[in-house]
Amino acid sequence: MLFQKATLLRAVAACCSTGCIAAVSSCGYTKNGLKWTGATRMNQVQVIGTHNSYHLEVPLEAREVQSQLLSNIINLAYSHPALDIQAAYQSVRSFEIDVYADPEGGWYATPYVIRESGTELPPQDVMNKPGIKVLHIADADVWQTCYTFIECITVVKTWSDAHPGHVPIPFMIEFKTAETGTGGGVPPIPWDDSELLDGFDAEIRSVFPPSKLVTPDDIRRGNLTLEQSVLAYGWPDLESARGRVLFLMDNSPGAIREVYTAQRPNLEGRVLFTNSAPGNADCAFQKLNDPRGAENLANIQEQVRAGYWVRTRSDEPMSTILSNDTTGMRDSALASGAQIVSTDFPAYGMTSRWHVDYAVRFERGRAARCNPVTAAANCQDRLLEAEEYVRN
Repeated sequence: MLFQKATLLRAVAACCSTGCIAAVSSCGYTKNGLKWTGATRMNQVQVIGTHNSYHLEVPLEAREVQSQLLSNIINLAYSHPALDIQAAYQSVRSFEIDVYADPEGGWYATPYVIRESGTELPPQDVMNKPGIKVLHIADADVWQTCYTFIECITVVKTWSDAHPGHVPIPFMIEFKTAETGTGGGVPPIPWDDSELLDGFDAEIRSVFPPSKLVTPDDIRRGNLTLEQSVLAYGWPDLESARGRVLFLMDNSPGAIREVYTAQRPNLEGRVLFTNSAPGNADCAFQKLNDPRGAENLANIQEQVRAGYWVRTRSDEPMSTILSNDTTGMRDSALASGAQIVSTDFPAYGMTSRWHVDYAVRFERGRAARCNPVTAAANCQDRLLEAEEYVRN
């Protein structure tokens, strides 16, 4: 069935380009300002994203305490600049944000690692207000460039408004749940709660209007499921999706996805695209983090060709940097055609402290390139985004 629908998608695209009558109802379609005309689609490009995009390395004075709470903290030895600086100077076009529910405020205001190390607390006026918070590991890895979810996505919204021609920016969202090894700190508030997940969607919509979003409702057609719509009609034209963002669930299928899709099997009214599996009504996106090996690489390429949006990873913090093969995973990730290639190191210099020069970048520091698996032969990297959007 997957291949039948993928074949239909390719037939529709071919018809659109040649103007055959059968394609009229498919090619002239518009919804929420998004268009389907047979031109380059928004999923026919590839971008580089950052993993834990908000993350700052632990201060030296707190390192000993953190090492008592967490094992192998060398994998936390990286920092990212503010999100807008990543977009402007590092060509980053996808961000990953870890979110913690804090409906009453103050739950994560005084982290254990900070209390024990005597380092500076996060801004208490911000942390004590109700609203979703952003951090890596509650009580143990709590340094970041933005403290609340709204603050983080507003930074990107401001940059986006100033650069409205950018390719669509996907946000990877990880809903953080129970953590281990955090001393006697507070347990994360569970996310498998419909009211909390409704509040998550509401926070996004408070920052991004419909004209700046790509949502499941925009993609789904008629009586088709979301998956059927993606496989049969594909994603909108890149040109109509410029200046927009979309949100993808990083969590593996489980309780959070079940609550998020309850009574909404096609993500009706939702903002997030869930991480799902082929055959499910809500499957438009898949997280396939490991591109290594012929089987994994072939699977990602198959899913991309079928029409799914895919995220993979090019490195696993320090285990990649300190290995005997620093580039193999990166090369496979780029060749996979996954629309998002996620890294902790989007710029040279970030790994030099380990005597390794490594980064994940496109030629000439471009922010996007034609997808190596699905882009048309006439696609040109230099036309995907204005070079002045990136200041290398």
